[in-house]
Amino acid sequence: MPTKKFQRTKEDFTCTRCGIFVQGNGYTNHCPSCLWSRHVDVNPGDRLADCGGLMEPVGLEIRNGGETTILHRCVSCGHERLNRTSPNDDPEAVIRLSTDG
Repeated sequence: MPTKKFQRTKEDFTCTRCGIFVQGNGYTNHCPSCLWSRHVDVNPGDRLADCGGLMEPVGLEIRNGGETTILHRCVSCGHERLNRTSPNDDPEAVIRLSTDG
């Protein structure tokens, strides 16, 4: 049986990287303070990944139409995924990510 490409999963969490409490809205996929994530999904929201590693924000991409996405790479297995930025993201953290490298 095929899994859905996206499942809205509303969860609150404490960031395992910086320790802040994050109130999820069903689309929250990374910490708005440090921009780190966790490798918990095969498809967004399904929580089916076995890895559970931390996903480091390693790049920024501006798509057609101006949508900004963060490239996350799992520090445990190397899996990469693009995630949309959020209006709640720390603008300074996004700027730092865009100038790193």
